[in-house]
Amino acid sequence: MKQIDLTKMESKLLMAIADIPGLTPGAFSLRKNGKPVLVKTTPNINIIPKKDLPGIDIYIRAETKGEEMHIPVLVTQEDVNDTVYNDFYVGKNADVTIIAGCGIHNDGCTDSHHNGIHRFFLDEGAKVRYVEKHYGEGEGTGKRVLNPVTEITLGEGSSLDMESTQIKGVDSTIRKTEAKLGKASQLIVTEKVMTHGEQLAETHFLVNLDGEGSSVKVTSRSVATDKSLQKFTSQVFGNTECFGHVECDAIIKDEGKVVAIPEITANSVDANLIHEAAIGKIAGAQLIKLMTLGMTEEDAEAEIINGFLK
Repeated sequence: MKQIDLTKMESKLLMAIADIPGLTPGAFSLRKNGKPVLVKTTPNINIIPKKDLPGIDIYIRAETKGEEMHIPVLVTQEDVNDTVYNDFYVGKNADVTIIAGCGIHNDGCTDSHHNGIHRFFLDEGAKVRYVEKHYGEGEGTGKRVLNPVTEITLGEGSSLDMESTQIKGVDSTIRKTEAKLGKASQLIVTEKVMTHGEQLAETHFLVNLDGEGSSVKVTSRSVATDKSLQKFTSQVFGNTECFGHVECDAIIKDEGKVVAIPEITANSVDANLIHEAAIGKIAGAQLIKLMTLGMTEEDAEAEIINGFLK
């Protein structure tokens, strides 16, 4: 098996965003500081570098079952401005897991950016679990900026389960997800975002339920502390007999702010759409209960926040 040389810091970033210390079995693509480092394919998952844009085309063969693919991105320098285009073509009745994410370490005084544009095209009956984590660190004044874009097209009876997590250390992010759902297809999105300091995080969801019997469930959980700001915008259009449920829950601390802007539109009498939102501070009763067990107030808050984001 091919090997990759990583520094201790790079291995730490990789573990934070993908829970792996290095190269793994299965299809693998590593990008670092705006350049491809290594690509590894399997008989069922082919990875082809794009000719006209930075990025890759991923072709997953029909009926592929149980395979995992890792596509991490590392940024370890200041003044990086990387945009990458990755397209996933998932064949009929395939059932796979794709683990992505980006870790930025910036010790400099100039900002570093990574913009990942991912497009998913799922054929009939295909199933994908897509896991994406974002993480930032470094002692420099340069900002760590991540702007992911996800575009999803679901064929008949297909499903995509997307887990998106912003762990910490990302100074600015604008996260955009757009989806078009075909007949009897299903989209499940779980988003967890943590901000602190003066960080900014924006999330924008746009979902068109075009196919009869299609459904979407979006669950967003966020924590805004210090002077950070989060904005959550969701638009769900029910264009036929369908079901949509959007839930936004947020905890605010200190001078943190969270804005939730829901929009659900039923363009069919058979559309069933629901939106729920709850924003507030940690309940005093929860803190008191944990503090009576011997925890400090700070530890009790951390325990509640960790449980909330799980």
